[in-house]
Amino acid sequence: MKTSEIRKKFLEFFKSKGHTIVDSDSLVPKDDPTVLFTTAGMQQFKRQFLGHIDEYTRATTSQKCLRTDDLEEVGETDFHHTFFEMLGNFSFGDYFKKEAINWAWEFLTKELKIPADRLWVSVYEEDSEAEQIWKTDIKLSDERIFKLGGKSNFWPSNAKENGPNGPCGPCSEIFYDYEPEKGTIPKDPDDEPGRFSEVWNLVFTQFNRQDGGVLEPLPGKNIDTGMGLERLAAVLQGKKCNFDIDLFEPILVAVNKEVSGLATKQQRIIADHMRAVVFGITDGVVPSNEGRGYIMKKLIIDITDIVLRAGHTKPVIYKLVPAVVKSMGDAYPDIVKKADNISDIILSVEKAYIRVRQERMPQLKKEIQELLEKKTAQTPDDLGTLLFTYRDTYGLTRPAIEETLNEANVPEDIRKQALVKFDDNMRKQQEQSRAGSKMTGDVFAGDELKISLPKTDFLGYKESYGTGTILVLFINNVRVEEVHPGDQVKVVLDKTPFYAESGGQVGDTGEICGDKGGRIRITDTQKNNDVFVHMGVVEEGDLVTDQLVHAQVDYDRRLAIMRNHTATHLLQAALREVLGDHVQQQGSMVAEDRLRFDFTHPKAITMDELLAIEKRTNEMVRACDTIVKEYLPLEEAKKRGALAFFAEKYGKTVRVVTIGDYSKEFCGGTHLSSTGEIGLIKVTGENAIAQGIRRIEAKTGFFAWEYTVEEHQQLEQVAQGLKAPVAEVVERVQAQTQRIKQLEKDLEKFRFESLKNLVDNILNSAESLQSDAKLVTYCFQDIDMGLLRQMADLLKKKSKSAIIVLGAKTMENASLLVSVSDDLVKKGVNARDIINEVAPLIDGKGGGRPQLAQAGSKQVTKIDGAVKEANKIIKEKLTI
Repeated sequence: MKTSEIRKKFLEFFKSKGHTIVDSDSLVPKDDPTVLFTTAGMQQFKRQFLGHIDEYTRATTSQKCLRTDDLEEVGETDFHHTFFEMLGNFSFGDYFKKEAINWAWEFLTKELKIPADRLWVSVYEEDSEAEQIWKTDIKLSDERIFKLGGKSNFWPSNAKENGPNGPCGPCSEIFYDYEPEKGTIPKDPDDEPGRFSEVWNLVFTQFNRQDGGVLEPLPGKNIDTGMGLERLAAVLQGKKCNFDIDLFEPILVAVNKEVSGLATKQQRIIADHMRAVVFGITDGVVPSNEGRGYIMKKLIIDITDIVLRAGHTKPVIYKLVPAVVKSMGDAYPDIVKKADNISDIILSVEKAYIRVRQERMPQLKKEIQELLEKKTAQTPDDLGTLLFTYRDTYGLTRPAIEETLNEANVPEDIRKQALVKFDDNMRKQQEQSRAGSKMTGDVFAGDELKISLPKTDFLGYKESYGTGTILVLFINNVRVEEVHPGDQVKVVLDKTPFYAESGGQVGDTGEICGDKGGRIRITDTQKNNDVFVHMGVVEEGDLVTDQLVHAQVDYDRRLAIMRNHTATHLLQAALREVLGDHVQQQGSMVAEDRLRFDFTHPKAITMDELLAIEKRTNEMVRACDTIVKEYLPLEEAKKRGALAFFAEKYGKTVRVVTIGDYSKEFCGGTHLSSTGEIGLIKVTGENAIAQGIRRIEAKTGFFAWEYTVEEHQQLEQVAQGLKAPVAEVVERVQAQTQRIKQLEKDLEKFRFESLKNLVDNILNSAESLQSDAKLVTYCFQDIDMGLLRQMADLLKKKSKSAIIVLGAKTMENASLLVSVSDDLVKKGVNARDIINEVAPLIDGKGGGRPQLAQAGSKQVTKIDGAVKEANKIIKEKLTI
């Protein structure tokens, strides 16, 4: 009998008994924070079990269930699964034990025609009522009734002794005997492993547990039964293993076709997990790093890891989706409709994990070997911590980690100790996760491992718009599940058209809009370990993790940035043509409204050179050369002469941007399709930023035109101010400049002459030191450092032996100067030492020679106090 027939027979049988057939609930339980997934048929009826009766008091279902508490048993045993179907019939204060037991027996023996002598039952050892029904109504002999304790035959398990408080009751189970020929009569079905298969569990919810284990009778007694469809199908199809039934056949055939070289256990794990993943994604559980999404992602990664360890290098798991659809699509048409989307999601996770393995396993191996080279008594613990980091941070599975240990030739003793430390860290993390979890149901809800997000799938080379899924949301760098209007947020998507700041190019801005409402204005995009982080503010609606969103880059801004980025490539080519091949990139900044390019060059660029560079770049623009982007092996790219920026790290494959026959560079940024799209390049400045490093700045497109217009308008204003035609502005300005310089010289001479009159008064107020030396201090108003030096020289000439400390301040600057006469220098007094101690008083830094040193700052208000404090410091520390 096919599984689909069994499912139909069950539902129709209980319909004939007055039950309403209720569709399977979603795998995501509604309004139930106690569990991650639907784990039993009764979960969708919690309201009815609590006495809130709506349309019916009897119901029957074939419920999709997903459990992860026995995850390690999947593939090891004949009957453990993550995803399975649970057949059930329920009574909400209607019928009770008598009907439940009789109908269960009728369905199995009459409807399905299972031989009665192959069925055994169990009852709770204190439930004489159920025991009597089995004996009286069903005519079962005492020896075929197992009387068991609260662990196996009370729901929840051992609830009477250990809780929790709430509805509970005894169970009665029905077992199929696969080996009746043994003829033995065990006291417990577990006494003979493999002989009995638990087929059906009848739960009689008749008590309300109170503190202290007190069981109060419920006013309305309920029935909650559950029968594993896969186990029942195995019985009816003559199979001892669930994986041998018709539902798994097409899936296992596909597994064998797509993935060769797998052991039976591995095949079963893949088949099992594929069902769970297909139905989980169908019900809206998108793979992620939290909660339900984490379970989906873990299942996909676990089976992907099996495939990779078997020697396969490309994604194949997603190809198994059609087999699951073939197996179960008739009963669950939603998986047929969503098959393509499910395949795409699985493929995305597969690709991401393959990248993680490719990138992280060699890195882990290297770090392991480095650790072993420095072998100490602490090495095993350090290694265990390292392994945990790669599990926790990067998401490598334990088998992948053990594989890396083998490749690194880790000695067995160190390996064992390291794995003990690793397991200890994993256990502690699991305990912390469970302690912080609100999940109290029977699915594993803690984050056993927090898989680090793999590299973001960047769509922006081809598109400025894309659809993705929210993987993580942050507010104040704290993970949240949802965000609301006004929240300053950071968003991580699985894929995005937004370019994250890198390689000198600024991050994109734009909008992220939810498929069901919600909009975030993105003001910046940054990169964190190859994960793109979108930063912005929620402008309207709410958004949540795992939500499908539409990401739209500000295209005009992106286009302006691309103009500038392509222009930097043209600039480097022009610089090398005009200045020489010694020019090499040292840094860059590519923004919407400007660009800058830092490069090696030993001297200042002349005006003629700068004009030649600007002219050459615009020739390249007018040529409308095609811009070619391609991926090449690193060595091949080097052979072709592609220029690399020294500060970047490159992998085995690099992206190369080629323009005409004059530019070929390694580059991961966004670029135009043709140089002609730049429009115009205008150099706006050039200067030195370090020894042998120059910086050129420029604008392109509209911003270049705008800059040119502003320059012309300024020139017009200057011409009006000079009352001269624009053509004569340069000549007039040169004449005016010469006149101003002469006036400044005359003014400085006049001021110096007026300050001379203060010299005698300043010297008369000087303090005497030992050996006839003097300490001269004074603070001037509205003079610059040039005049301050002249005054210091004059005071020094009139003093045979002196330490002179002068201060000066203008509206914007503060200056300090220390001058020491030669005789005191010979005695060890050093002006540079004094200025270094006094300069911090004005938040400045100083320098100079033993005879003369100076310092400056913007702290104008501190100069008077600094001069006074300098006087005090010198007298306290100076011994002449």
